[in-house]
Amino acid sequence: MIRIFRHYISRAYLILLIIEFAVFFAAMFWGSDVRFLFSQSWYTEEDITLASSVFAFVLTLSCLGLGLYRRSLSWTDYSLLARASVSFILAFFAIITIYYLLPDTLIARSVLVYALMFAFLGLMITRLLFYRLANLEQLKRRVLVIGSGEKAQKLISINDAFIHKGFVIVGFIAFPDEKRLVDKNLIISSTKHLNEIAEELEVDEIVIALDDKRKAMPLDDLLDCKMSGTTIMDMLGFYEREQGLISLDNVYPSWLVFSDGFAQGGLRELEKRLFDIVASVLLLLVAWPFMLITMLAIFFEDGFGSPIFYRQTRVGENNINFDVLKFRSMRVDAEKNGAQWAQKKDNRVTRVGKLIRKCRIDELPQIFNVLTGEMSFVGPRPERPEFVHGFEQRIPYYRERHRVKPGITGWAQLCYPYGANEYDTIQKLQYDLYYVKNYSLFLDFSIMLSTVEVVLWGKGAR
Repeated sequence: MIRIFRHYISRAYLILLIIEFAVFFAAMFWGSDVRFLFSQSWYTEEDITLASSVFAFVLTLSCLGLGLYRRSLSWTDYSLLARASVSFILAFFAIITIYYLLPDTLIARSVLVYALMFAFLGLMITRLLFYRLANLEQLKRRVLVIGSGEKAQKLISINDAFIHKGFVIVGFIAFPDEKRLVDKNLIISSTKHLNEIAEELEVDEIVIALDDKRKAMPLDDLLDCKMSGTTIMDMLGFYEREQGLISLDNVYPSWLVFSDGFAQGGLRELEKRLFDIVASVLLLLVAWPFMLITMLAIFFEDGFGSPIFYRQTRVGENNINFDVLKFRSMRVDAEKNGAQWAQKKDNRVTRVGKLIRKCRIDELPQIFNVLTGEMSFVGPRPERPEFVHGFEQRIPYYRERHRVKPGITGWAQLCYPYGANEYDTIQKLQYDLYYVKNYSLFLDFSIMLSTVEVVLWGKGAR
């Protein structure tokens, strides 16, 4: 893993992105060579280079938006063929649009078709090789865990669902009076110093995973390992890097006080506001036809006297309430019995509502909340005050998610499905805290681009 503008990126997937960009770039040259195999080419070397650059850039962005470079993607929702096909279709229409707006980049349709074929074949070959090589034991970080209790046990399975597993646990060092929950075959029984054990096992990093923080750690041995080049990590740092969240089971007030990040105000606030305005205006230019069709569909289903929009009070930045604007997707009397969670197959949802909720079209009017400054384009999703009051009483650090403006989309929406109970709220809070801690324009842009996957795959929608 490497850190870019405070956000952790998988080194393996970054290398994969670079390799596939090169494949996409070369695909246009190969397509031109095949098209003009028996005749003189219509294009100069400069023409093909420009066309290849546009082709590779657009196709890479499209694959990125469909989650093909997201490390947390599991085998159950991977669907390489489906995601790749949708990526190529989106890229094709985007390239056609660019050709229309910038005629100097125009290339023959036959060349483009050949390039798409070569690029698709190249993508499949690189993926086949990547998944055979990326999970080789020799390429994984070797992790030694200090502890053998409940927290240590949880580390065993945190990356089991991932396609690419970035580390392997080589063993656990148990304390004499500690409750042992890990497999006894993984516990290292040795009288040697910690640094000697790390050298024998070729350990890359050591993770401190003690259930009881009051236990005296072998500081001299840990310092020896640190100075010998072994990385030492606590549980919070390990979860933040590996899963992109702040683990509530391990967080404590002094860590929040002294950790890096959580910076607000100043230039950050200005740059985020400019980003919000530009992103919202661009989205509005693209989305207005869908918004108009949605308005007409609601009219036709419920009659011209029914409301199109739905206003609902939500908690915003610094716990200030505001009215969020959405397309109405439920019956007018949906909450006659009070506020409640949306459920799967909720019978309050209208026929039009099912479609617009699935595609997240019901969220589009929130563009106007962003333009007025009540929301941000990217941020934690705003919650209802009826729920927030209870959450703040029962869930530690829940108030901290309101240190920034709520967003139309967010890191938690990308990493976790729809939340329909308090357990889900706790899980999503961990991702929201990661966002608040590590905010940057780079992270905002990454989330915004990845929202394409959320919309097209209907991820977390209800």
